[in-house]
Amino acid sequence: MNFLTYVMHLVGSGAAAYYSAAQIRDSKTRPNVLAGFQLAESGSVPFLTKLSDRAAAEGDTWLAEKLTKHAADETRHGQIFAHALKQLNKQVIDFKSLPQGTEENKSQQRRSPFFAAYFEGYTQEQLKPDVIDWGVFMGSTYILELDASKDFARMAKVLPDDDPKSRNLKLGMLSVAKDETGHAGYLYEAMMRRMSAVEVQKLVDEWRTRKVNALLAFAANILQVKEQTRSLVQDGAASESDSELIVA
Repeated sequence: MNFLTYVMHLVGSGAAAYYSAAQIRDSKTRPNVLAGFQLAESGSVPFLTKLSDRAAAEGDTWLAEKLTKHAADETRHGQIFAHALKQLNKQVIDFKSLPQGTEENKSQQRRSPFFAAYFEGYTQEQLKPDVIDWGVFMGSTYILELDASKDFARMAKVLPDDDPKSRNLKLGMLSVAKDETGHAGYLYEAMMRRMSAVEVQKLVDEWRTRKVNALLAFAANILQVKEQTRSLVQDGAASESDSELIVA
């Protein structure tokens, strides 16, 4: 990674950290942030499960087991964020239940500027679990997991301790951050099992550069404010009897 990319990485990461911290700290924007996390974490489970099956079929039992554990972690992460929403009397909108022609459904189906830039040059077909190149999966996911571990830890720190719900969420997010660190660790090991150290570094540099470009695309989209941020949540039934997040 060249010096300019490194500097842009630092600047972009700092800006993203400030933005995400502000969003999670504000009680008005927090529900939408939590909903986004729930959708992202839970949404990755089928993908990881299919990848695990593929790895097993290819004879890589070590990777298959790691991917199975990864999928289980993401399932639990989705539950953590769903519970946090429940404590706020909110729940994720079921977009599948909406008519296909509604603006909400169309908006949900659009590819985000971030991921469009991150996976530039790859089609949706090439990124499916049954055909995705293992290097592409490992390199791209390693960067996302590594950065997510730091992002979740930073966001957890801005949550107050004097409010039970916020403190509960803080503990949950710190647990998620720890898991993400573990995911980045096994993905790096997986790359080292398949490639030379030089090849791994080249792959990591490529996806770090892509992440920088994706953050710039995300920032540009935010600054343009072409449309209001779509809501991902709706009112839900709160449960007073279920007040503790399970983070273990």
